[in-house]
Amino acid sequence: MDTALTLTTDMKLVLGLVGFTMAMFLFERIRADVVALVVMVVLGVTGLIAPEEIFGGFSGNAVMSIIATTILGAGLDRTGALNRLAGWLLRRSHGLEQRLLLLTSATAGLNSSFMQNPSVMALYLPVASRLASRTALTLKRQLLPISAAIVMGGALTMVGNSPLILLNDLLVSANNNLPSGTATIEPLRMFAPLPIGVALLIASLAYFRFYGSRKLQEEETESEDGQAPARTESYFAKAYGIEGDVFELLVTAESPLVGMTVGEAENLFDAPLFLALKTGDDTRLSPPADMRIWVGSALGVMGPRRQVSDFAQNQFLRMSSRLKQLGDLFNPARAGISEAVVPPTSRLIGKTAGELRLRKERGISLLAINRDKQVIREDVRNTPLRAGDMLVFHSIWQDLATAAESRDFVVVTDYPKGEQRPHKFKIAMAIFALTIIIALTSHLPVALTLLTGVAGMLLTGVLRMDEAYAAINWKTIFMMAGLIPLGWAMDSSGAAAWIAGHTIDKLPAGIPVWALEIALALLTTAFSLVISHVGATIVMVPIAVNLALAAGGNPTAFALIVALSASNNLMTASNPVISMAMGPAKYTPREMWRVGGPLSLLYTVIVVIMINIMF
Repeated sequence: MDTALTLTTDMKLVLGLVGFTMAMFLFERIRADVVALVVMVVLGVTGLIAPEEIFGGFSGNAVMSIIATTILGAGLDRTGALNRLAGWLLRRSHGLEQRLLLLTSATAGLNSSFMQNPSVMALYLPVASRLASRTALTLKRQLLPISAAIVMGGALTMVGNSPLILLNDLLVSANNNLPSGTATIEPLRMFAPLPIGVALLIASLAYFRFYGSRKLQEEETESEDGQAPARTESYFAKAYGIEGDVFELLVTAESPLVGMTVGEAENLFDAPLFLALKTGDDTRLSPPADMRIWVGSALGVMGPRRQVSDFAQNQFLRMSSRLKQLGDLFNPARAGISEAVVPPTSRLIGKTAGELRLRKERGISLLAINRDKQVIREDVRNTPLRAGDMLVFHSIWQDLATAAESRDFVVVTDYPKGEQRPHKFKIAMAIFALTIIIALTSHLPVALTLLTGVAGMLLTGVLRMDEAYAAINWKTIFMMAGLIPLGWAMDSSGAAAWIAGHTIDKLPAGIPVWALEIALALLTTAFSLVISHVGATIVMVPIAVNLALAAGGNPTAFALIVALSASNNLMTASNPVISMAMGPAKYTPREMWRVGGPLSLLYTVIVVIMINIMF
């Protein structure tokens, strides 16, 4: 490596663009995607990148892989896969909080190996919320361990996070500027980083099992004076007296309910809330009051276990806490409890739920009315509605969205607006599994393999094309595609070689390669705190390759250290996964540094050790 390179005008311009990018990302004066667009335009106008190549980032494997993983994640989300997972986790943990946290974190880490980290976090936020509502595990004690596992699990494959997806494109670009006689750098295979990812994920799980979880519990106690935060179920129980779980009741031939209407059954003494009814092939959530109950009908009811058990015994019904026939109806991704306000212009004013036939015509069950701080639960179907009433509904989300279009009530609960397709769950999982098998057994490019799965989901109706477009985070796509040419310019202009050569000149003679690797990992981590993991990868990979060549190290190993270290930000909101967790869990910067800081150092040590073992 020639360390006597002259700093040319092109190098100065490229380094100036790097400085501009870092400053804009740090001070957030301009949006990140706009910064990337400006950098791309400047590179093209100045001729640092040829005009026919300047838009190559948009068609690169990295960008296409991110688009594909995002759409695959959206397909799994539409089928309620993660909500099914929440139920499975609760059953497998047997009520043990540490086991539940370990299982949830481990599963999230494994999921992140094939999906974009922010997408996995978006899917696990409602899972964590549901677990918090059913256990004593608060969001503060859940979200940081889950976030860390997602970051660590992203290192299991080359498509788990954006830096690793970018890496192969940057390595291919580096080959164009290698010194004469240097061996070509080969792209990494799909599961190349697997041993590193396994070590990182195990370390994260062990860290929170023996240290991090205790620290979070201490912080929670200090910040909340021992008070547990309010949860969804306790909120509805306190505000409306709606408490308990959902149970399935099977109507036997001896039951006096046979031949009754739903409305008549609801008026029986100590009857629970009737939320669903399946008779033959007719399955209804929010069944109309005149729908009749017959032998073999399955009732979905809600209430305290003791009340439901007594009702079932008195009415000769077989009770089950497992929803065998009505599971899809009560999937939280498809249906749930919501609140809505009646505005002064509503056509509902002065009418009762019975007159409006909310269940029959709109598919909505009215559970309670909050009026002037008084909660009405008794005979709620026959109570005329007034302006300002807060209504508590149970419904399919799609039915609620359709009914809300009339503006006769305003829904104040956040709920999934898109159509859910739990009946496509098996198809989605089969397509996902087939995609992974193809990735393992074929030599097709990763992006093409993932897009094969996307095509399968679109053709089978798991997703519609408009939904696939909506799932893509175009800000991320533009930011990545705009900054990729900056990485190319770092190489082609000689700026990366200049930085690497002068770095080696300044270091003491005979410094071991592993010390350089640790310094490189820490520098990349510091960059990721400032300019995001994508920006850090694009700037640092060309430098790492040239530094390896100057120091006699392995360019692939140095570049992989950069790509992994770019995601090693477990302390600040510049990591998109951490930023998604900080709001709901109300983490403070002090908590993030106290808990995430030591884990970040552990991450660096494991990465360097594992890469030296592998290379």
